[in-house]
Amino acid sequence: MASFSDTVRDDGGAVRKPLCPVIISASRATDIPAFYSDWLIGRIRQGYLKWKNPFNGEYSYVSFDKARLFVFWTKNPRPLIDKLEFFDDHGFNYYFQFTLNNYDAERWEPGLPSVQARIDTFLELADKIGKEKVIWRFDPIIVSQMLYPDQVLDRIRDIGDQIHAFTERLVFSFIDVECYRKVKNNLSNLDEAIRDIDLGTMDYLAHGIADLNKKWGLALGTCAEKVDLEKHGIEHNRCIDDRLIIKLFPEDTELMKYLGVDAQQLFLDLDSLPYSYDKIKDKGQRKACGCIQSKDIGQYDTCPHGCVYCYANTNPDQAKDNHLKTNQDSEMLL
Repeated sequence: MASFSDTVRDDGGAVRKPLCPVIISASRATDIPAFYSDWLIGRIRQGYLKWKNPFNGEYSYVSFDKARLFVFWTKNPRPLIDKLEFFDDHGFNYYFQFTLNNYDAERWEPGLPSVQARIDTFLELADKIGKEKVIWRFDPIIVSQMLYPDQVLDRIRDIGDQIHAFTERLVFSFIDVECYRKVKNNLSNLDEAIRDIDLGTMDYLAHGIADLNKKWGLALGTCAEKVDLEKHGIEHNRCIDDRLIIKLFPEDTELMKYLGVDAQQLFLDLDSLPYSYDKIKDKGQRKACGCIQSKDIGQYDTCPHGCVYCYANTNPDQAKDNHLKTNQDSEMLL
């Protein structure tokens, strides 16, 4: 793997110091495991990638010199499964945020394999790397004029009954329509009205999930939700999670140092470790997000799954076109 920690000159001749993240998020903005695993491995071999800030249009260089952990966000990791040895061989840690919904009948996730195929992939991945490294996400929960809360719970039950022995955590969220202009615009093209879920229905769904979980015994959490569901045994999740990282990778001294945990402290209970979560919390995310600091390397408008609720795509057709135009050897996705 090439080294890329020194200053570089961009296309305009300006001198830039590359970012050198320890934790890399791959990615909230697009499905890198499903579509861009070859690109990512190629960039790791080169030692860096180029990233465009979607809010101000500025470019940054991201070096892999200090990278110790990849958090993979995906709805279809199958293309990456047989390539994980690359990350193992290069000493990278990783775990997966695996979104496994069931909106097949509604065609709300038209670019995905069938739900049963994705369940099979979930089982294969967990069997390969360990269930503690594969987090199940049902994200987002959607109800509509034609899809009632009890029907959603039935679908969650069907998936959970098949995969609960292959994971340790279920994370869910409720669809956000009004918060994201892209989501609202894309949903406006549907014949079926999808709206934000009211608090009463959120509570009903949370109670139903907690009831299902009596059989499964999973840790439950919500992703970036303000609503308090602790009475149902559901916490505010940290998807890029210092607690999980300490549990999974305590032998990685550089990663522990980044979190502020001394090797001599690792015999302590997690709740007793004298490090500051507030110091490493990612201030750049939504206020209700519990994630710790990482660098996301994805680009908006590059995921061709075509999910109707996606906040990262302006429209699905543009995302498909951008995917087809992507050069897997390029220093940036788009």
